[in-house]
Amino acid sequence: MRAKSRFFKRLLIWRYKHISEKNFVFLLSLIIGLLAGIVSVTIKNITFTIQVILERGIVLSKNSIYFILPIVGLLLVYLFVKYVSKKPISHAIPSILYSLSKRNGLIDKKNIYLPLITAPLTVGFGGSVGLLGPAILSASALSSNLSRLLHIDKKTRSLLIACAAAGAIASIFKSPIAAVIFAVEIFSLDLTFAALLPLLIASVSSVITSYFFLGDSVLFDFNVTDKFAIKDTLFYLLLGTGTGVASIYFSKIYFGITAFFNRFKSARQKLIIGGLAIGIMLFFIPPLYGEGFSFINDLMTGNDIKALGNTPFDAHLDNIWIVIGLLFGITLFKAIAMTTTFAAGGSGGIIIPTLVMGSALGNVVAKVINNCGLGFSVSEANFTLIGMAGLIAGVLHAPLTAIFLIAEITGGYELFVPLMITASMSFIINKNGLDHTIYTKELLEKGALLTQDKDKNILTLMKLDTVIEQDFVQLHPEMSLGDMLKNGVSKSNRNLFPVTDRDGTFVGIILLDDIRTVMFDQTLYKSTSVETFMRQAPSYIIYKKDTMQDVMRKFQSSKAWNLPVIKDNKYYGFVSKSKLLTAYRRELINFTS
Repeated sequence: MRAKSRFFKRLLIWRYKHISEKNFVFLLSLIIGLLAGIVSVTIKNITFTIQVILERGIVLSKNSIYFILPIVGLLLVYLFVKYVSKKPISHAIPSILYSLSKRNGLIDKKNIYLPLITAPLTVGFGGSVGLLGPAILSASALSSNLSRLLHIDKKTRSLLIACAAAGAIASIFKSPIAAVIFAVEIFSLDLTFAALLPLLIASVSSVITSYFFLGDSVLFDFNVTDKFAIKDTLFYLLLGTGTGVASIYFSKIYFGITAFFNRFKSARQKLIIGGLAIGIMLFFIPPLYGEGFSFINDLMTGNDIKALGNTPFDAHLDNIWIVIGLLFGITLFKAIAMTTTFAAGGSGGIIIPTLVMGSALGNVVAKVINNCGLGFSVSEANFTLIGMAGLIAGVLHAPLTAIFLIAEITGGYELFVPLMITASMSFIINKNGLDHTIYTKELLEKGALLTQDKDKNILTLMKLDTVIEQDFVQLHPEMSLGDMLKNGVSKSNRNLFPVTDRDGTFVGIILLDDIRTVMFDQTLYKSTSVETFMRQAPSYIIYKKDTMQDVMRKFQSSKAWNLPVIKDNKYYGFVSKSKLLTAYRRELINFTS
């Protein structure tokens, strides 16, 4: 171990001497892109291997028993978490964002390999979630721990984690531009040259890694043949409205089902209830099985029957309205199946289920337009693609990511105008209906949300403990004026004194100015007490409850220079405005440098 430590020490010294900081970041972004590509390829291959074993080896008649497979996968994940990892499954993007805002970008090294086990078990056995989130978490954990090993500062570490996320997306979708934009939109990065170039390097190196291992195969084998026609503009606005409403539905279903399952304290109960619910949904709606890429491809090629699979309604599929109804059912139930998989203990991501739901909705809108009897005709394949962009824009609040992702995976920009129309409309509707996304709502409640607002970001990154001062002499209400002067004022260099009772409960404050006129009147030393001069604090800071934004607001509203901190209903210290502003300026310099 000592030899290893000495080796890294020599390596770091050599690096400091021979490689500039800028070039070192470029080199690391290249390496992280390669690692992110390997992680993405690995997680896809493990999942594919499980699916092949189930379809060809163990499951002889998939159509009869496939709906019980997700329960088996969830059980395996449950057993792995309980007896092997002993670490609860964390949702990928929120856990990364929390690490960036509250843990200086440090991610548990277990997250390097845990997603590579739990996500393939969940998705490989048919869980209705995606692999992209776990791939991003694994790659980000690799990047974080590599940065820690090489003594990278907090700001650069955050950039390299964003590079890992961009690399994972670029590798899976082979869309480097969309990957860079995703990192900027979701991780709230400043789009500067210093950040842009490492993101581009990571994305390109990750795509090259994917080509090396997987060849030129793509997720969506489709080329746009129907160009945008100006007469379809209103229909794309209609699709944008539909995806906007659907994205609000998607988020509310997620929050609602999650809250329902949180009532159950036992992971076993969640597994049983969630597993049964998923099995029932899969029996009636087979396309909910697994990630759903084959479903999207079938819709884009116009093979509706294959996309729907074997359902209890097979005898009626010659009726287009039955087909439309079933596709609309997939739109409704994909969000339910995905969230239930999460709530039952599964591991996965939300981006790919969002694409599946968006493709179904886009196809439904096109079919309704084409079959409503009014003589209109639109491209169902194009609406399927643009529906995916609309839902991504709304659910993730990432319209640019949605536009460039669909443009890149289709191999051209012929649909750029309708993509912009639909994505922007969906984003506007969702933004007006919901302030926060699935990723950010929980972080907001924890006071750990980073946004494009630099002021809020700096306050989020600040830690209350760093500005609490505890060198104040405590007084008690029953102390006489003489005791207060002898044991308090004479032993303190402060002009403020907290007043507490004998068990430490905060009851008030005394300012030196309050006793300045009587402090030399010895006739009052025994006849008056601390309680005589005590006043209430203008406001209080509640430890672990108030965020730094709350602290700043309390200083602004109270116009105080010092505010007491209360921890477990006891006095804990003071925060001074001068120290708070000094810490704010220091964090601002670090954040913008």
